[in-house]
Amino acid sequence: MSIVYDCGQPDTREAGIRAAGNALKAGRLVVMPTDTLYGLAADAFDSDAVAGLLRAKGRGRDMPVPVLVGSWNTIDGLVFTVRPEARELVRAFWPGGLSLVVQQAPSLAWDLGDTRGTVMLRMPLHPVALELLREVGPLAVSSANISGHAPATTVAQARDQLGGGAAVYLDGGPAAHAVASTIVDLTSDVPRVLREGAVPTADVAEVLGVTVESLLGSAQG
Repeated sequence: MSIVYDCGQPDTREAGIRAAGNALKAGRLVVMPTDTLYGLAADAFDSDAVAGLLRAKGRGRDMPVPVLVGSWNTIDGLVFTVRPEARELVRAFWPGGLSLVVQQAPSLAWDLGDTRGTVMLRMPLHPVALELLREVGPLAVSSANISGHAPATTVAQARDQLGGGAAVYLDGGPAAHAVASTIVDLTSDVPRVLREGAVPTADVAEVLGVTVESLLGSAQG
């Protein structure tokens, strides 16, 4: 049976973080708040747990799971080579609503789905999410909804869809922005925006010193 913890209260928040950490380490799933939408989380290095996440969502391996991290420095151990563009975007927008698709380090012992050697990384701007990430390390996190249904912006919406599929629900209140992250692909020589979302493409273009057209045109071409 799943348990909901109100993270708006210090005592239940502490208990919730502890319960979520224990559940994740035991290979179970947790629903957590982020600055964009609610997420369904698994230990990124537990391939069985990640497979369970995909099953809970009704999603195939062809849609690999993104990874959330709790600090800037975490990416150094996850990425094959951290390009200058990645550093610039991390400094400008992390923690926040920007996801980066990068070449993963080949030594990583994880299975996030059919990633073709890439991983999508983000550091969320939410105190509960950051506390949990710093407690347990990188988490494989996808939106807390059944595939094809509306993303959850409250813990109640997530629970209505996922039910007992998650062992612990952390209630951080309604999602502040309720907009998915912007995704920037840095796996080729030309950065490209794969999805426009919480961070305006114009802001990404300004940081990288490129035009909006180049970021969007590459995605369409």
